[in-house]
Amino acid sequence: MKHTYDAIVLGAGQAGYPLSVALARAGWRTALVEREHVGGTCVNEGCTPTKTMVASARAAYLARRATDYGLCTVPVTVNMAAVREHKRGIVHAFMNGARDTVLATDGLDFYEGEARFTGPHAVAVQMNAGGTEALEAPKLFINTGARPALPHVEGLDGVPVLDSTSIMELDTVPEHLLVLGGGYIGLEFGQMFRRFGSAVTIVQRSPQLLPREDTDLAAAILEILQEDGVTVLLEAHAMRAAQDSDGRIRLVLQTPDGTCEIAGSHLLAAAGRVPNTERLDLPTAGITVDGHGFIPVDDRLETAVPGLYALGDVKGGPAFTHVSYDDFRIVRSALLGGPTDSLSRRLLPYTVFIDPQLGRVGLTEVDARAQGKSFRVARLPMSRVARAVEMSETRGFMKALVEDGTGQLLGAAVLGLEGGEIATLFQVAMMGGLPFTALRDAVFSHPTLAEALNTLFTHGFEAA
Repeated sequence: MKHTYDAIVLGAGQAGYPLSVALARAGWRTALVEREHVGGTCVNEGCTPTKTMVASARAAYLARRATDYGLCTVPVTVNMAAVREHKRGIVHAFMNGARDTVLATDGLDFYEGEARFTGPHAVAVQMNAGGTEALEAPKLFINTGARPALPHVEGLDGVPVLDSTSIMELDTVPEHLLVLGGGYIGLEFGQMFRRFGSAVTIVQRSPQLLPREDTDLAAAILEILQEDGVTVLLEAHAMRAAQDSDGRIRLVLQTPDGTCEIAGSHLLAAAGRVPNTERLDLPTAGITVDGHGFIPVDDRLETAVPGLYALGDVKGGPAFTHVSYDDFRIVRSALLGGPTDSLSRRLLPYTVFIDPQLGRVGLTEVDARAQGKSFRVARLPMSRVARAVEMSETRGFMKALVEDGTGQLLGAAVLGLEGGEIATLFQVAMMGGLPFTALRDAVFSHPTLAEALNTLFTHGFEAA
């Protein structure tokens, strides 16, 4: 017996969950299929738990810096089991709230199990509780997300390896954490566990951390991490991994200075993610994936098969929660009415939650030059931002690219206290088409971080 719906949503992530609710509330008979947990990676394994633990690590960091603020404290110790329980409590509250919404939505049937295609518009769901359910609908939406990738290193499959999910379940602080990967995930966890008390070594294949960033930002981040006591090895290729009889993990590295070996108590693989597509039986639906397993889509998120859509990380591109949620909004507008929307109009910001944060929006200098843009760079060290000085948080700098002739902002980056929030001010200005002079001459309340934009655009061009 097949259950017929107007729409089937595969995956209850940050696109699939709100889409299924929106469609059901609009009168579509909708099925939502989820094999593990409502909320997807963000709520359960990504943004919510990691940023909760980043906050715990920052609290430990500030406590150790108490004397900078004229305070005296006893030595700071970290109860990793308590940190984990704090994280779990917040995750469960978020996840349960989303699940309750799904269950309370009229016209929305929730199937807990794993789906595979049996045709272009039909799936079979292997239920977690046993048995199989057959579903069909003219519209299907794939939001099955991605998972941590295991890098190709000889012997790695024979040693215990943590990923971005399992590392948050540790109940003790690692003695020495080795991190494979100098991207967002590797840097956030590396600095976090250094602040919890671990020795940390980050192994990065590229000549710089965060390879897509401008070199000045990457260099400043490297300096900050080293100041925090993190060891960073650049242009270091992991060749082999092994575990000693005492449990220590050893990595053989190829570096510009030759072969060397490092050892640690724990190993985190933070070298990218792969899409959850291989068990969907996509060829049965007529969908062909790219060379990395991602599902190609058009500007409105529809695949090559009419009526089949892919949203969020599974379609490739930047793997951010706000991207997934905006994918939902694009599809909602297309199906339920509203402003015409598409991927091409998206101005994409992001924040790396190291401390201080890196917030970015728009073009990097490398991108702007590659596009043949003519521009000036305004730059301001955070040591010249009054609010940052008052809070003894002066590491980093902000920079903005201003197009010659038009005065329009092409891009901005803020490596500094609440960098993600300050980058949002640049984003709003760019969305509104405001020239840099509007920020230069605006009256911002004092003392705030935002008022640094006055100084940036008044004196920053001279510094650059």
